[in-house]
Amino acid sequence: MNIFSLISLFGGLAFFLYGMDMMGKGLEKMAGGKLERILEGLTANKFIGVLLGAGVTAIIQSSSATTVMVVGFVNSGIMRLSQAIGVIMGANIGTTITAWILSLTGLSGDGLLVQLLKPSNFSPIFAVVGIILIMFTKKKKNHDIGTIMIGFAILMTGMDTMSAAVKPLAEMPEFTNILLLFSNPVFGVLAGAVLTAVIQSSSASVGILQALSATGSITFGAAVPIILGQNIGTCITALISCVGTKTNAKRAAVVHLYFNIIGTVLFLTLFYVLNAIIKFEFMNDSVNAVNIAVIHTLFNLITTSVLLPFTKQLEKLAHLTVKDTTEGGNEFALLDERFLQSPAFAVERCQVLVEKMAELSKNAILKALSLINDYNQNTIEEIGELEDRVDKYEDRIGDYLVKVASRDLSAEDSETVTLLLQSIGDFERISDHAVNVSESALELNEKNISFSEDALSEIKVLANAVEDIVNMAVKAFVKRDVELAKHVEPLEEVVDGLCREMRNRHIIRLQQGDCTIETGFVYNDLLTGIERVSDHCSNLAISVIQYDDDAVSHEFAHEIKLRGKLYKNMYSEYSDKYILPKNV
Repeated sequence: MNIFSLISLFGGLAFFLYGMDMMGKGLEKMAGGKLERILEGLTANKFIGVLLGAGVTAIIQSSSATTVMVVGFVNSGIMRLSQAIGVIMGANIGTTITAWILSLTGLSGDGLLVQLLKPSNFSPIFAVVGIILIMFTKKKKNHDIGTIMIGFAILMTGMDTMSAAVKPLAEMPEFTNILLLFSNPVFGVLAGAVLTAVIQSSSASVGILQALSATGSITFGAAVPIILGQNIGTCITALISCVGTKTNAKRAAVVHLYFNIIGTVLFLTLFYVLNAIIKFEFMNDSVNAVNIAVIHTLFNLITTSVLLPFTKQLEKLAHLTVKDTTEGGNEFALLDERFLQSPAFAVERCQVLVEKMAELSKNAILKALSLINDYNQNTIEEIGELEDRVDKYEDRIGDYLVKVASRDLSAEDSETVTLLLQSIGDFERISDHAVNVSESALELNEKNISFSEDALSEIKVLANAVEDIVNMAVKAFVKRDVELAKHVEPLEEVVDGLCREMRNRHIIRLQQGDCTIETGFVYNDLLTGIERVSDHCSNLAISVIQYDDDAVSHEFAHEIKLRGKLYKNMYSEYSDKYILPKNV
């Protein structure tokens, strides 16, 4: 084996790893967070959990990604540890699909079906179709499909390149002597574990072993312990990801490790005991890619079948290993860094928290409006607490969204991130203005002054209009209800008109001596705070309208600028609904 063979080997490995990563990311984007939502909602039954874990891993081609996602679920409280165990077991089964795909490179024969199944024959077709989808179509989904196809083609090209590069090793006695060491179960397990821990992918390390099997120098006796060690090595990713997490998240990662270690010990014990009794004749036979896929699958199926009834015991073992600690609640646990590996799902987690933020802001302003006629010190304090929470939401969600935005997002997710980043600022400002309104009420109480009856009647009309617009804006945002969002801007203009008229009336009352300068300052501050709340509601509604990709929505957004017929009808409806009482 010369220097050029080594270059081909590492080049093939590079293609192989890049193709696997490219294909996995394409599959993940195609799923758009749906797989994670399924995992989140349908894991109450441990058997279903196994099936889901296997299915999700088979689709995204990474047991490490699935396990890390599960650690994130447990850390954020979405999933219980008992639910996570079944999914982790299923992930080990799902990862075997990659080995079966790669085993196609070892097919031999001249039949038409065999020729069609050979990657060397259909991979170029995948590459051509994939590049056409990426370069000559505009739909984002087509680009994702193209990425998957090209990733698969690169993966198979890398596999073929590695297999061709290592064939000269069959003639090197030094290589054969090294492989003999791996016939020792301990050395074999360690070698498999270290290799997988380094590249952090059991699918990739099994693929490398399948490529090496082309030399004909790897026996069943060496392959079995290496494959089992590869399953242990894949646990390193989850163990790294659990650093800094809550206790149960650490336990989920530990369960993954225990499952593979116990499974390896049981499998090896059974295998070598039977070999001692029966004397397996195939132990010194050479393995091929298909044999490796079979061993990999059998190990995970047998281990899962044996240990699935003992999930409670595995959970207890994890509890004994990772002791309970005192942990406070964390309302931002959904913003788990692990979810960034699945950007579509991370966007959904942000959406959930922004919706909570919207409710907090709405509650703050509604409580503030209630203070004008019914002052309560406890309510003042509650509004302050709500505003503090909303500020924290804006900081934490904003930082997380910036990280999400740096990932490879689908067009829809990218638009959602933009909408959320715009909206959190409006919700934060609404809570700020709620504090301003509460401070006006506090000032009235502390100075023992009050508005005139006419002013209070007018404020009641304005407060009702603002309560209406806040409820509409929040509901339109949460439901992505474009039709409801269209009602916000006309009502916002009505609110502006009410504020202008109320200021004019106040000046008249001031001139007539019905109001004082002191109450006038408070009155003006109050109107300013309320008016600005409606402005931010308008911003939210317009963002929802522009987010929608429907032509009608864009037409209405244009109509807002032109004050068209539909807009005027809505404005007239709200003008009739919110009429200031006549001055006495």
